[in-house]
Amino acid sequence: MKLVPDTSVIIDGRITAKIESGEFEGAEIIIPEAVISELEAQANQGREIGFNGLEELKKLNKMAKEKKISLKYVGERPTLEQIKLAAGGEIDSIIRSVAAQHDAVFVTSDIVQSEVAKAKGLEVIYLYPEMEKLEPLRISSFFTDDTMSVHLKEGTYPMAKRGSVGKMRLVKIRKEPCTERELHDMAHEITERAKRDPEGFIEFDRKGATVVQLGPVRVAIVRPPFSDGIEITAVRPIAKVSLDDYRLSEELKARVIEKQRGILIAGPPGAGKSTFATGVAEFLQEKGYVVKTMESPRDLQVSDAITQYSPLGGSMASTANILLLVRPDYTVYDELRKTSDFQVFADMRLAGVGMVGVVHANRAIDALQRLIGRIELGVIPQIVDTIVFIDKGEVSLVYNVEFTVKIPSGMIEQDLSRPVIDVINFETAQVEYEVYSYGEQVVVMPVGAPSKPIWKLAEKEVQKEISRHVRGPIDVVMMSDSKAIVYLNQRDIPRVLGKGGRTIDRIERALGICIEVCPVQER
Repeated sequence: MKLVPDTSVIIDGRITAKIESGEFEGAEIIIPEAVISELEAQANQGREIGFNGLEELKKLNKMAKEKKISLKYVGERPTLEQIKLAAGGEIDSIIRSVAAQHDAVFVTSDIVQSEVAKAKGLEVIYLYPEMEKLEPLRISSFFTDDTMSVHLKEGTYPMAKRGSVGKMRLVKIRKEPCTERELHDMAHEITERAKRDPEGFIEFDRKGATVVQLGPVRVAIVRPPFSDGIEITAVRPIAKVSLDDYRLSEELKARVIEKQRGILIAGPPGAGKSTFATGVAEFLQEKGYVVKTMESPRDLQVSDAITQYSPLGGSMASTANILLLVRPDYTVYDELRKTSDFQVFADMRLAGVGMVGVVHANRAIDALQRLIGRIELGVIPQIVDTIVFIDKGEVSLVYNVEFTVKIPSGMIEQDLSRPVIDVINFETAQVEYEVYSYGEQVVVMPVGAPSKPIWKLAEKEVQKEISRHVRGPIDVVMMSDSKAIVYLNQRDIPRVLGKGGRTIDRIERALGICIEVCPVQER
């Protein structure tokens, strides 16, 4: 029996498995040079599937030496033009042609390849995915019940983060350092498992970096040239809790389900933000809301009723377009990092979708500041109206975000009233921060703080405005919230005052401050 396997069946190891089981033993295996070229290209790009395919070719050569099969390589290497057209099926066409030329059976685990080959009149063996007993992975031996992550790198000791949420410690877990061969074999085993495990998939595969999801475990594999050595990092959640496990007031739960809201879940790394986001998603789903998630990679441990979406074509904006057609009541966005993430979050929120975003921040107010400069200031309260700060696995602070027009704290002149975002402590109902524009700057001012910080800011604004009219030194001193004294060289004073005092009047109106101009000698 003559067999021509395609790239898919080489990479997933099915052809060697069939030989070992005896089904294909004694067959003549014909490998097209196009298959080798494609695997070589993948390996040169640092992609794990390329290395896996080359490992399978080594196994085939070993089987040929053991007389289990006969093996030969045929055909010519594809041209540069054919390689460029590989995504359109050019390489696949070359492989099918080899099967036709040698009157061989075409073997594939790619359903599209199978149907095309049948349409071409070839005899085809399509290898369906098989359910098999999965043995524990070698990396699983490094995990204990309280292990959140395992960190392996060639030439260094295996390390793990262990403990409870918020109380993690990095510990050495073996006396011998990891070897390159050991990590290479582990990486191969992990990517192979992703193809065979119904709960596994390869989330990301680029030159030098591969991200695999195996059930609740996310594994990142990096290798040169992206990194300075092979490294494997495996992370898993160590706790799955419901919203009832947190010390939340019933008022806060009622607020979440009252209407579609914009919620930011903030906290430092490892504080338990994603765990809390999972609890919120499950709580909303149980209350009858349609809930989806946007994740890259997908690692929130939610029930099957909640569909998890990843970037469509590498773009979360494209994912958002699909979700707007699906019209969920709430979408959990894990995590917000880049400006594009915040813009997608804002677009979906303004379209009427309830949004729950996860963001890194060391303080609760820092989460709101991540929006400043990315989103128009006046629109922020429409996008985010609730901030939940997580610290050491607990909800430590909740803010309401509201929009109003008033005179900011520390100012007394009526004509200084302006749009202000109030950041209000949910439990005490006290305003803790005010966010507003002051000149060309956006100010995030703690309420109740001494007026001096406001005066420093006002002094900078006065100095900036006066500097447009003078060349000499400028000394500004705030005397009150509404009055400043400006000390200048004598020759610069007329330039600032202007004819009939028109220039200084215009400056005062622009800044909302009474300005007294004095010679620098009086300072």
